[in-house]
Amino acid sequence: MRVSRANETDIQALVALNNSYAAQGLTLLRTEEFAYGHLADYRVIRDADGGVVACAALDEYSPTIVELVSLAVTQDAQGLGYGKALIGALEKLAKSRGYEQLFAVSFSDELFVSCGFEHAELSKYPEKIARYTKLDKTEIEVGQKHCFMKKVG
Repeated sequence: MRVSRANETDIQALVALNNSYAAQGLTLLRTEEFAYGHLADYRVIRDADGGVVACAALDEYSPTIVELVSLAVTQDAQGLGYGKALIGALEKLAKSRGYEQLFAVSFSDELFVSCGFEHAELSKYPEKIARYTKLDKTEIEVGQKHCFMKKVG
């Protein structure tokens, strides 16, 4: 398994993979504009044919805080450690860029805790609450979604 930086030819695949989980409330809908604007922030894992089977990205909130977003793995590739590999790669990227905190909002408690994240109160991230409210107020009301934080700097 090799984690690599996404490129322009991946944009449609990134959006399609991410958005395949949006109806279930597992990810927020992403546009091609979002993917293009965050291309340097995306990391992917590819199958033998070069297709994207897993992706995740960083989304900056401040010079010290960044969120891990759009973590998605195809159904066929789940359980192979791709989520952990992407989280690890993005943690290193966040650290190399000088961020102090990496946070995520997810249903995947076990995954994030196993990667060294701690539970955190979403209220510590008012920018996230504001973005949720702007995108879709019901996103903030979804039960069982938890906030996780890890110090990286």
